[in-house]
Amino acid sequence: MTDLSQAPSTLAQALRAAAALGVDRLDAQLLLLQVLQRPVHERAWLLAHDGDALPEPAWAAFASLCARRAAGEPAAYLLGEKEFHGLALKVDARVLVPRPDTETLVEWALEVLREREAPTVLDLGTGSGAIALALQQARPDARVDAVDASADALAVASENGRRLGLAVRFAQADWLAGAAAGYDLIVSNPPYIAAGDPHLPALAHEPVAALVAGADGLDDLRRIVRAAPGHLAAGGWLLLEHGHDQAGAVRALLAAQGFEDVQHRHDLAGIARCTGGRHAGL
Repeated sequence: MTDLSQAPSTLAQALRAAAALGVDRLDAQLLLLQVLQRPVHERAWLLAHDGDALPEPAWAAFASLCARRAAGEPAAYLLGEKEFHGLALKVDARVLVPRPDTETLVEWALEVLREREAPTVLDLGTGSGAIALALQQARPDARVDAVDASADALAVASENGRRLGLAVRFAQADWLAGAAAGYDLIVSNPPYIAAGDPHLPALAHEPVAALVAGADGLDDLRRIVRAAPGHLAAGGWLLLEHGHDQAGAVRALLAAQGFEDVQHRHDLAGIARCTGGRHAGL
């Protein structure tokens, strides 16, 4: 059944209609819970009530959301929320949807900070605030600063910080321009997709400025690596997320700037997704 104008009579039929449109089952379940004004964790409730009648207004709302999802709009935008490292973050089209693979960067950052008391951290290109807020949640003793060039992104991040009660200090800046010196850790998930990458059309609903970084995808990574030593304490770390095929290039950038102990961390698929190094200082 792909004709969204024909309202199904039960919840199970609504989910079958979504599947016929090509909407992932989990996405469809979450969208249906939303229009029914039930918590997103109640997927088991849908199974137990799959024969329940679906009110016409709920079907109209569900059909609209499914059509948007089938057209490629991220489910997180439709739901208005995305879970990241145990935090429920508000997201919309002003920011990238936080990806599970970026939790690899957060875990590495926490490892680096483990032996440091009251560390200072700077998150570059914070977007929704995902990385900065996850670090602040895990390390309430840290001073976490976060910047983004986009005022729209900062509005989303700041609202997430207020709602979660996490005292990250958000500010508008172009990467490290105007940043203080002496951070124990600088962390970033910057744009790293090449301008002509064939995967870009699938990301058309997300902000292009947060995705694309020049002809080879390395423009912003180069800027960050070049400037970071002037803002790190001796022994401080720079940790970066990057594309699936950029680990070697980022390693070379770090080595050229004198970073030591350059390492990689692998994402959920076993791909070298993060690269970082330690600033030796003078």
